Amino acid sequence: MDTAMKIFLVAPPSLEHVLLEEAVELGFPSAEVVSGGVEFDGNWQDVWRANLCLRGATRVLVRLGGFRAMHLAQLDKRSRKFPWGDFLRSDVPIRVETTSRKSRIYHAGAATQRIERAINETAGVGISPEAELVLKVRIFDDFCTFSIDTSGPALHIRGHKEALNKAPMRETLASLFLRQMGYDGSQTIVDPMCGSGTFPIEAAEQAAGLFPGRSRSFAFEKLASFHHGKWDQLKQNAKPTQVLGRFFGFDRDMGAIRLSQDNAHRAAVGDMIQFQNATISDLEPPDAPAGIVIINPPYGGRIGERKMLFSLYGAMGQALKTRFKGWKVGILTTDGGLAKATGLPFLPSLPPVPHGGKRVTLHRTDPL
Repeated sequence: MDTAMKIFLVAPPSLEHVLLEEAVELGFPSAEVVSGGVEFDGNWQDVWRANLCLRGATRVLVRLGGFRAMHLAQLDKRSRKFPWGDFLRSDVPIRVETTSRKSRIYHAGAATQRIERAINETAGVGISPEAELVLKVRIFDDFCTFSIDTSGPALHIRGHKEALNKAPMRETLASLFLRQMGYDGSQTIVDPMCGSGTFPIEAAEQAAGLFPGRSRSFAFEKLASFHHGKWDQLKQNAKPTQVLGRFFGFDRDMGAIRLSQDNAHRAAVGDMIQFQNATISDLEPPDAPAGIVIINPPYGGRIGERKMLFSLYGAMGQALKTRFKGWKVGILTTDGGLAKATGLPFLPSLPPVPHGGKRVTLHRTDPL
């Protein structure tokens, strides 16, 4: 349990340093940004804690080890000597996914077959293309690395959002965007186009000290290293905090308001968030301290067409400039022209982030 190993947090592209900040805050001081995410040394309980507590990670992988292999026969021989029984259970099938680049073993399918056979014949582990437990094999420059996906379903699946609106924001992305806005759990959060309620729900959960993974299961529960008693104890370590922030969600669609309310109640933060049916032109600041307005509005090619959206963005900017003095604003869009149409004094642009098949940019302001 205490053996140190490499733990890799998959990050949304362009948000690796934001995830690093969260990981360090959570108590992983050795964490550092690497290609595709964040990596640190830890043990299995750190793996459990990362899955349970991190809001921004896409998934958590553990580097089990590896070796150099120049050809398939060598891969087969060394795979048979790998200590699979230290990690895998004979009663839990696995799925093997292999990639190969810049290596003499260039056929990923053939490599997968050799590894699957070695695992099955030496450790008695079943192989199934439908298995939830996934072994990821990366062959690069003739070196074969084994990693186990300890998360299972991606970590944006919290287990609360059963009701979805159009183009929903992933919870992991929402938490990282909130962090980029400077949110620390104490500020007022307003989402004028709340959709399924993701931003206010994420903000309220964070403020209340609720673990994001508290309501779901994880792939690591099917590994040989899993200990039910210690896992239950870890989940009980949540420390509810005094909620200082206030949370508001608005939408012109009453159906979206009902979806948001249902999702918030499933997440046990329904009493903390006020949802209200309102258009952007009717939006007024709530009776709460100035904080952060964050919006994921429609943008051309996603829900509405670009030409029709300029008036919407203009009205949005006008409402925010005239009524939200002292508030910071964050607007997500794929289109810099639409952001400019708001007339808001945005800070220098952040790198775009993949979302829903597009690349969105968070446009931020200082307090207006």
